[in-house]
Amino acid sequence: CTGKKKGLFIGINYLRTPKAALQGCINDANDMKNFVIRKFGYKEEDIVILTDDTRDSRKYPSKANIIRALLWLVRDASANDSLFFHFSGHGGFVKDKDGDERDGYDEAIYPADYKDQGVIIDDHLHSILVKNLPAGCRLTAIFDSCHSGTALDLPYVYSTGGTIEETRAVADAASSIRRAARATTKFDFGGVVRGLNTVMKNATGSNRRAGEYAKRIKSSPADVISWTLCRDHERGADTKVEGRATGAMSYAFMSALDSKPKQTYHELLMSIRGILENKLPQKPQLSSSHPMDINIVFIA
Repeated sequence: CTGKKKGLFIGINYLRTPKAALQGCINDANDMKNFVIRKFGYKEEDIVILTDDTRDSRKYPSKANIIRALLWLVRDASANDSLFFHFSGHGGFVKDKDGDERDGYDEAIYPADYKDQGVIIDDHLHSILVKNLPAGCRLTAIFDSCHSGTALDLPYVYSTGGTIEETRAVADAASSIRRAARATTKFDFGGVVRGLNTVMKNATGSNRRAGEYAKRIKSSPADVISWTLCRDHERGADTKVEGRATGAMSYAFMSALDSKPKQTYHELLMSIRGILENKLPQKPQLSSSHPMDINIVFIA
């Protein structure tokens, strides 16, 4: 891309919420910021970084500040621009209300003040970061968080074979069963029934209808690519490299490109999975805003 480059990096260790504390997320944000400056020519003055160890209230990753920074990232975006978004922190899910989720749940990211202000769901992220981007503008997003598979609500998910996964019935059914199992620990037998009903609905076609609906309303002519730590039903985890806390997805993404700078999207997906396969059970995901040729060289 020949236009402007802007980047937004968010790392939250939840220092003010000890029971939810993480260790490597602030490292991830700083590392990824330095990485895109070094590898892709982004400039410090065109980058915003939000971490919860800051003393600057404007740079604290509160819900309001995150939304403000997201709006800054896409403001005045035009064809040939390159935008980069990175989030490292907690992820989760809430009940879907608009019918665009195959498993019936919206994915979400947790700002530092989530206990007071709540989460930011994928529909909101998509409406800011994707919906109004023009054709020819590129956005690369990385989510190093739990349940992040479709955190940006991009409708086209790619398999390791390089093809679009038209349905995720098996994974979503497993997700429903896990949620049903969790419900039993709270003696919520209604939750069990609802979870199992979701499995049945997946088998009878509602999963497919949700996917088709998502493609209609969530596709975009802009070139939006999302790399995520895991599938929607999977949890992530901090890890350590040479004694230093880091997020698994952030580490694998940077390591793969440091090892081999020129890779296709497909090769990079396989490289990231290869780095993590003996360390973690999660399956990193690649998704896009429209069908793409993942055998072209990755650029950001």
